[in-house]
Amino acid sequence: MADRTTTVEPPQTLLASLAHLGPGIVLASSIVGSGELIATTTTGAQAGFVLLWLILIGCVIKVAAQVEIGRTTLTWGRTSLDAFDRVPGPRFAGRGWIYWAWAVMTALIVVQQGGIVVGVAQTLAAGLPLTTAGRQWDAIHDEAAALLVAEASARRGGDVTKADDLAVKLAAARTAAAALPAPPDETAWCLIIGAVTAVLLAIGRYRLIELVSLALVGTFTLVTLLALVMLQLDPTWAIASHELAGGLVPSLPPAINGRSPLVTALATFGIIGVGASELMIYPYWCLEKGYGAAVGPRDDTPAWARRARGWLRVMQLDAWASMVVYTLVTICFYLLGAATLGRLGLVPAGSEMVRTLGAMYAPVFGTWASGAFLIGAFAVLYSTLFVAAAGNARMVADGLILAGWLPADERSRAAAIHQSLMLAERAWFAGDDIAAIEHAMRTHLAAQGVAVDYAAIVDRESLEPLSSPVANAIAIIAGRLGTTRLIDNHPLPTRG
Repeated sequence: MADRTTTVEPPQTLLASLAHLGPGIVLASSIVGSGELIATTTTGAQAGFVLLWLILIGCVIKVAAQVEIGRTTLTWGRTSLDAFDRVPGPRFAGRGWIYWAWAVMTALIVVQQGGIVVGVAQTLAAGLPLTTAGRQWDAIHDEAAALLVAEASARRGGDVTKADDLAVKLAAARTAAAALPAPPDETAWCLIIGAVTAVLLAIGRYRLIELVSLALVGTFTLVTLLALVMLQLDPTWAIASHELAGGLVPSLPPAINGRSPLVTALATFGIIGVGASELMIYPYWCLEKGYGAAVGPRDDTPAWARRARGWLRVMQLDAWASMVVYTLVTICFYLLGAATLGRLGLVPAGSEMVRTLGAMYAPVFGTWASGAFLIGAFAVLYSTLFVAAAGNARMVADGLILAGWLPADERSRAAAIHQSLMLAERAWFAGDDIAAIEHAMRTHLAAQGVAVDYAAIVDRESLEPLSSPVANAIAIIAGRLGTTRLIDNHPLPTRG
C-alpha cells in the first residue's frame, strides 16, 4: 500500500450522506434519453395504461446489479472492466471473453451516439433554426404536426366534418413539406453540438460533469412533472384512478393491426433504467467522486471494514436515489404518452417524431407547450449525449490500459501492486511453480511502470524465500512510482 493514505471516515447521518451523493445523478442524466423520451412515450401511445407495470419493473429491477458492481469496485479497488475481465472463460490475446463482448458493445454505442447527436440537432433546429430555409421548413412541418394532432383530437371529440376538413389540409401541408429541400440547419447543429461537447469534455473533470448533469436532470424532471400536473388539472385529459390502478396489474394489451404493443414494450424494457453500459460506467463515477479513495486499499483491519461498510451505504443511497429520479421521469413520459397520444390514436414515427411529440401537447396545454417540450427534449437528449460520451471515454481508456495499448497514470499504476498480488493468488491456486509466479508478478509490475524492489513468495513468519509450497506462504511486493514507495502483501491459502 502507499506510504500516504487518503482514507476518509464515512458520514454517520442521512443528512451528511446526502452531501456525498453525485454519481447517481450523473448516471440518471445518462439514463434518461431517447428510450424514455421516445420509446416509452410510443409504448404508452400503443398500449395505453395497460403496460405501466412492465415499465415500472424495467426501471426498478436493474438497480440491484448496479449496487453489486459498485460494491466490487469499492471493496476490491478494481474498475468494473478489470473485474469483469477476471470472470472465468475463454481468453483471447490475453483478455477475457467479457472484455471482447464489451469492445463490440462499445463499437455499437458509437453508432447509437451518432443517432442521439442527430436527435439533439433536430430538437435545436426545430426550436432555433439558423437559416431562412430552416425557418420555412419549421413553419410547414410545425403546421403539419399541428394539423395531425388537431385532426386526431377532432375525431376523438366526434366532429367528423371538422376532422375530414383537417385531413385535407394535412395532406396539402405534407405535400408542401415534401417539396421543400432539406435545409442545412440540422447538419450545422450537429457540428456545433459536436464541437461544444468535445470542448466541455476536454476541459471538464468530474465536478463539471456533475454540475451539468444536475442542471439537465433538474430541467427535464421539472418539465415532465409540470406537464403531468397540468394534465391532471384538465378534466378532459386527466388520468382516472382506475386507469392508473389497472396499469399496475399485470396484463397484456390487444394487438393493433396484427402487431402486439408488447413487442414495442419489450424493446423499451431493455433500454429504460440502467442499461448494460450504464452498469459498467457507474463504478467509474463512484471512483471519481472519491468513494474508492475514502475506503482505501483493501486490508484485513477493522478500520478498513468500518470504512468500507460506511461508504457502501452512501453508494447504495446514491444508487437508489438515482433510481427514484429516472423511474419518476420514465413513468411521467409513459403516462403522458398514454393520456395524450394513446387517447388520440397517434403513434408518431420517423424524423419528425420530436416535433410531433411537442405538437401533441398543444390541445392539452396550449400552443406554448410545444416550445416547453423542446426545452425538455433538449435536456433529455443532450444529457445522454454528454454524460454517455464522458463515461464511455473513461471506459475506453481503461480498456486500452488493460490491453497494454495505453500507459496508465500514476494512480492506475499503483493499483498494479494489488493486481499483481491477485495474479499470484490465482496462479497459486492453479498450482504454478513459485519461480513462475514471482516472474509473472515482476513482469506485470514492470509493464505498469512500477520500479520493482522485490516481488516474492516467502514464509509468513520468517520472511525467508520459498522454493516449494508451504502452509504459511505470503506474497510480498515493494516498488516505487516516482518518489512514492509502494508496499503490500497477501497471504496465500494452503494448497490442496
